Amino acid sequence: MSRKEQLIQGLSEAGCSQETAERIGTLYEAGSYDEVLHQMKVQRCVLIDEMHLSQRKVDRMDFLIRHQEKQMK
Repeated sequence: MSRKEQLIQGLSEAGCSQETAERIGTLYEAGSYDEVLHQMKVQRCVLIDEMHLSQRKVDRMDFLIRHQEKQMK
């Protein structure tokens, strides 16, 4: 497996869309390493945003559970 293919696979496993992973792979293949790192950091920010959204959903669910438990007492 080439380094580009390994990069694309790793990006896909990390949650990037196939299109994004391939775009970053193409940048890597072209030698645009600074842009590769920039795009990887952008994708990291996307993942962090998704994580925060998920955390807010968990927090909301916890609130609803506590509220329901109080109603049942």
